[in-house]
Amino acid sequence: MTKFNGKTVAIIGISIEGKDTIDFFLKEGCSLMCCDRRSETELADTLALYKDTPVTFHLGPTYLDSIEGADLIVRTPGMSLKTPELVAAKNRGIEITSATKLFFELCAAPIIGVTGTKGKGTTSTLIRDMVAADGKTVLLGGNVGVSLLSGVRSIKKSDVVVYELSSFQLEDMSISPHVAVVLRITEDHLANFDVNATNYHETREAYVEAKSNIVRHQTADDIAVINRGDVTARTFAEMTTAKKLYFDRYGTEADCYVEHHTVKLVEEGTVVEIATASTVQVRGDHNLEDIAAATLAVRSMGVPIATIQKIACAFKGLEHRLEFIRTIHEVSYYNDSFSTVPDTTIAAIESFEEPKVLILGGSEKKSDFTMMGAYIAKSNVTGVVLIGVMTERIHDALKAAQFKGKIVTGCTTMHDIVHEATKLAKPGSVVLLSPACASFGMFTNYKERGKQFKHEVLTLA
Repeated sequence: MTKFNGKTVAIIGISIEGKDTIDFFLKEGCSLMCCDRRSETELADTLALYKDTPVTFHLGPTYLDSIEGADLIVRTPGMSLKTPELVAAKNRGIEITSATKLFFELCAAPIIGVTGTKGKGTTSTLIRDMVAADGKTVLLGGNVGVSLLSGVRSIKKSDVVVYELSSFQLEDMSISPHVAVVLRITEDHLANFDVNATNYHETREAYVEAKSNIVRHQTADDIAVINRGDVTARTFAEMTTAKKLYFDRYGTEADCYVEHHTVKLVEEGTVVEIATASTVQVRGDHNLEDIAAATLAVRSMGVPIATIQKIACAFKGLEHRLEFIRTIHEVSYYNDSFSTVPDTTIAAIESFEEPKVLILGGSEKKSDFTMMGAYIAKSNVTGVVLIGVMTERIHDALKAAQFKGKIVTGCTTMHDIVHEATKLAKPGSVVLLSPACASFGMFTNYKERGKQFKHEVLTLA
């Protein structure tokens, strides 16, 4: 018997994480009501999976009408905590939780949690690979991994879990991971244009507040790995009683830092070289910064330096993150579709010494393009293809910064986008899709945007 046996559980949102949550509670002996704003037709495949189980589905516009009958509500991270039905349920004393929160409460293994605006997936994957190479059983959860709740009862104390944590997963957390990795924090999720989600942060302060839960509930036995070179991330050190380790891309006063395109680890006064730009397979000092963060996280778990060095140099990066596609007619094409904010686009531009043609734009995230425009104007970017509803705002930022290169607008398909970028590119240059914006409107998501870009590049003749 478990504490959930016989309970009625409402699961809100039945995509990948929601289905994993259903699977968990079915094993716990619960009655389940699964709620989703999508229709029976849209969710036909999911309904078929559970047709012979004690699950009832509440779909469409009235999908939240029955949740007051639940003993426990498990919300998707895409649903705002301010949703009136959730507020009313909480006021009636119904517990509201999430799959992530439940997993942290039940997991027997130590958890290494990773958060930040960008770099979470890369850093989490590096940590997973380094720990696995040390011979331990390691599981990777979060957007870059898989949903882990349904298997939580089988995880052993000797295992290690690496969990990529978004602001939405962290905003109501009351447990922090044993090792908390805090990457660079800029701004994100300040607007919402996903029709299947309601969650966003009304202010940057609210976004940072949500992120801070990764360290707020740590103890003196835990470890916080913090980006010393980022002003916001550095404030997290004041919020935790954990042992603090620092990494830095811009300064050497840290436990692990990047100097002259080289990752260096300091232990007991000795400096050890972990990797250099010439030995790794990923481009850019921002990726070396992620290697520095991963190094500190896994060293705190006892992974040998030789293992860290080996994995850092073997790591090939993730899809849609400065992903090399091909070189044709002496022009190289890179897919950085995962870049949805200006800071990561600037980091992508910094990763190449070659002349560049950029593909920028997409949908609203309430970003400020002023700094990016100024950076592009001073760089060796020779041309820009602007797309989506942010075209005018980015165009204004480029013109205000006196960008001298050519600007192309008006493309409505990825075929046209790639061909216009190709026209602007000269031999020896790079065409870089690094949009600095969300994808909604023109594409389903950043993955679809990246896949279409790759397809068009691979068909160039």
